[in-house]
Amino acid sequence: MIVLSTNLGDISITLNKDKAPVSTKNFLRYCEEGFFEGTIFHRVIDGFMIQGGGFTAKLLEKETHAPIVNEANRGLKNTLGTVAMARTDAPHSATSQFFINLDNNDFLDYTATTNQGWGYAVIGEVCAGMDVVNAIAKLKTHSLLGLDDMPIEPVIIEKVTIHA
Repeated sequence: MIVLSTNLGDISITLNKDKAPVSTKNFLRYCEEGFFEGTIFHRVIDGFMIQGGGFTAKLLEKETHAPIVNEANRGLKNTLGTVAMARTDAPHSATSQFFINLDNNDFLDYTATTNQGWGYAVIGEVCAGMDVVNAIAKLKTHSLLGLDDMPIEPVIIEKVTIHA
């Protein structure tokens, strides 16, 4: 279990290492390195998802490791409370950014080996702290420095704890 301690409270995540081994290993690596500490949830769309893991509170994009293979074709679905890897339009471009689904977002699931069909790889789910996730989802947002849907009041990941 991973605990993301934010300035709004804790979000606990269980990872699905069996169905998303590459993605969970990647996420754990960032956790172990302290990469997420000091990053913000920079994209918040109520009813859809909250996204973080890439920018500091000063809106500086953090340097990441190489992209990983997309494991969205391994059977996990983007349902309410699941955590998935964010990526660009390129299917195999996920690095550090992740999002938490605020609804059953089946349009993000794997359907085919095409750029659009690849979907977004689910790595686990929130096992405690959905109240914190929902509080983040309700924050007022704005556009700033090319980032849309960014909370006006920053939500900062202050500490990451890994529980075996």
